Amino acid sequence: MVKEELSRLCGGLPLSPLPSLKSRNPKVPHAPRRTHALTPSQQQLALRNALRYFPETLHPKLAKEFAQELRDYGHIYMYRFVPECQMRAYPLEEYPCRTPQAAAVMLMIMNNLDHAVAQYPEELVTYGGNGQVFSNWAQFWLTMHYLSTMTEDQTLVLSSGHPVGLFPSRPGAPRLVISNGIVVPNYSSRQRYDDMFALGVTMYGQMTAGSFCYIGPQGIVHGTTLTVLNAGRKYLQTSTLAGRVFITSGLGGMSGAQAKAAVICGCVGVIAEVSEEALRKRYTQGWLEQYTDSLPELVRRIRQHRENKTSTSIGYLGNIVDVWEYLVAEYKKTGELLVDLGSDQTSCHNPFKGGYYPAQLTYQQANEMLAEDPEGFRKLVLESLQRQVAAINALANAGMYFWDYGNAFLLEASRAGADVYAEKDEGSRDRPFRYPSYVQDIMGDIFSLGFGPFRWVCCSGCSEDLRTTDQIALSVTRKIAAEGLPESVQQQYADNDRWLTEAGRHNLTVGSAARILYADQQGRVAIALAFNAAVHSGQLKSPVVISRDHHDVSGTDSPFRETANITDGSAFTAGECVIASNVTANITDGSAFTADMAVQNVIGDACRGATWVALHNGGGVGWGEVVNGGFGLVLDGSQAAGERARLMLNWDVANGVARRSWSGNSNASATIERSMQRDPLLKITLPHHADPNLLQEAFTLNEERK
Repeated sequence: MVKEELSRLCGGLPLSPLPSLKSRNPKVPHAPRRTHALTPSQQQLALRNALRYFPETLHPKLAKEFAQELRDYGHIYMYRFVPECQMRAYPLEEYPCRTPQAAAVMLMIMNNLDHAVAQYPEELVTYGGNGQVFSNWAQFWLTMHYLSTMTEDQTLVLSSGHPVGLFPSRPGAPRLVISNGIVVPNYSSRQRYDDMFALGVTMYGQMTAGSFCYIGPQGIVHGTTLTVLNAGRKYLQTSTLAGRVFITSGLGGMSGAQAKAAVICGCVGVIAEVSEEALRKRYTQGWLEQYTDSLPELVRRIRQHRENKTSTSIGYLGNIVDVWEYLVAEYKKTGELLVDLGSDQTSCHNPFKGGYYPAQLTYQQANEMLAEDPEGFRKLVLESLQRQVAAINALANAGMYFWDYGNAFLLEASRAGADVYAEKDEGSRDRPFRYPSYVQDIMGDIFSLGFGPFRWVCCSGCSEDLRTTDQIALSVTRKIAAEGLPESVQQQYADNDRWLTEAGRHNLTVGSAARILYADQQGRVAIALAFNAAVHSGQLKSPVVISRDHHDVSGTDSPFRETANITDGSAFTAGECVIASNVTANITDGSAFTADMAVQNVIGDACRGATWVALHNGGGVGWGEVVNGGFGLVLDGSQAAGERARLMLNWDVANGVARRSWSGNSNASATIERSMQRDPLLKITLPHHADPNLLQEAFTLNEERK
C-alpha cells in the first residue's frame, strides 16, 4: 500500500485528471499572508511564472485560482496539488528509485513536510516562519519524479526550489545540487526578497529546510542544552541548574527544542508562545510538560518548582513581552528576582512578516493586521521590541543573565530604537550591544575547537537502529577520550558522553529516526566510519544519512552569529562598523562579513563525495545577513561511502577551524595544529601575530614625521 502511494507521488505532476480544487486544510497551521509590492503587470508575471509548470491546455483552468491565491495569500502555493498521502519519512526501501542515494533524499524531503515536523506544511514551510522546502507544490512533484528516475550517472539541479533538471554526471559527483536565494549582493534586500518570492523566482530556504536536512526540534536541542549548561557554568558559577529559572520564547519550529533542553539541564524552563496550535503541538509531542495562559498562575508554578528544585518546562500561551513585564512588576513589588537566565527565539529575522508578534495584539488580531495593514503592524512591532528590551534591561540590572540566541533579536531591537547598547569603550567610536550573542559568549570556543551539530538519520526508520547508532557513537566517543584529550575539549567530550547515554530516554524523535551530537572533526569521522561498517555488517538494517546543521564550524558566514567571533577587519565595512563591533569577539581579524568560507565549504564537500550539497542566502538571522551551506551523505556500507565520509568530513570541519585560526583564535590554532599532526597531507597557513605596541608605534612615527 505504501509503495503504491509513493509510486503515485513519484509519477510526476498529476495532470490527467487534475486533482480536485481544495481549500486549505483547517486542521493544520498556515503561514501568515505574505506581503509584496508587485505592480499589476508584475502580478501577471508571477502568474505566468507559475503556469510554466503546466501544459497550455490547462492554463485557462488554473490561471484564475492561482491569481486568487496570489491575492489572498501573497504567493502562489498551488493548493490544488497538495498530496493526499501522509507526508512522513518512510523506510528507504519503500521508495521507487534507481539509486538508494536518491531514495534517501526523498525520505529527507518528506520528513521536512511531515505535519508533525513542519511549521506550515501546506505552504511548504518547515521552520522559522518562512523556511521553505519548495516554493510551490509543482516543484515538489517534479523533484520527486526526477529523484525516482535518476541514476548515479546524473545530477539533479534545484534553483530556489525549481527543479532545473537532470544533467549527465558521474557516480562520485553529488546526486543533487541545491541553491536557495542566491542573489546579486546589491539586490539582496528584504523588499526585493518579498517581491521575488511573490514572483516565484527565489525562496528563503532558512538552513536545513531548503537543504532537506531538518530533523525536527531535536535539531538544536543538543546545542540548546549545551548553551544553557555553559551559561550556568560561566555566569552562575554552578554545574547544576536545579532551582534555576530560564525564560525565553518560541515553540514553533527549531525553538521547540528549548522546553526539552531545560528539562535535560535540570532547570525550570518557561517558554512563551503566541500560537495555541504551536504550543499544543509541542505539548502533545511531549516536548512541553505543562502550560497555562495565566500570568499569576505562571508565577505560582515558577515559585513552586524553584523552591522544590524540580526540573520542568512550562509553556505560557501568550506574548513573551507580557511575561517579562509581569516579572519586572513582581520584582518591584516583592524584591524577588524570579529568573536567572533569559533569551529569545522568536523568528526575529523576519519581524514584520509574522516572525515576531507585537504584544499589543492577540495572535489572531496580529495575523489580520499583517494582511490588511502591514505598515501599522510594523509600527506595533517596533513599539513591542522597545517594551521587551526595557523589561529585559530591568531584570538584567537586577541580576538576570540574558543572551541573544542568534535570531537577530538584538539587531532588530536596535533598528527599532530599543535601548540595547552598552556604554562606549574609551578610545572606541563604536558602541557594543549590552548583551552578547550566544555564539561569541558561550558557543564560540566550541566552534573554534571544531565541535558542531553533527546529525544522522537511520533510513530504516527503526528505533532499534537509532539505539544502535547511539551505542556506536558512545563507544567511539569513549575510545577517543580514553586515548587522551587536550584539556580544552575534555568537558565537551564528557558532555557528549552524558548526552548519548541519556538521549534515548528523553524521547527526542519527531519525524525521522534521527540524532544530533556536538562532535568534533575526529569524532565525526570516526562515528561515520563506524556507522558505515555497521551498515555493511548488517548490524544496522538500512543505510544512514549523515549531515549537520548549517549553523556549524564551517557551514555559515554570519557576522551576527556563527562568525560573530571573527574580528580581523573583514568583519565590517566602514558603514557597518558599529553593528559589526557589537558581535565580534573571537574571530579577531575582521573577516566576519566575508562569505568565502561557506561557499568554499559547499564546493569542497561536493568535490569530496557528498550525496547532495546546498548553498543558501539567509537563515537564522535573516535574508541578506548570512550565507550558509550544508550537505547530506549516504552511508550505504560500501568502501566508497567510507572513503567519501573520511575525506568530506575532515574537510568540512578543518576548513572552518583553519579560517578561525587565521583570524587569530588561539583555540582554533591549537586545534588545526593537532589535525595536521594526525594527517600529514593537511597543510594550513598559520598566522604570525604582530605586537600591538609595534602597530601603534608604526602609525605614531608616521604622524611625527609629518
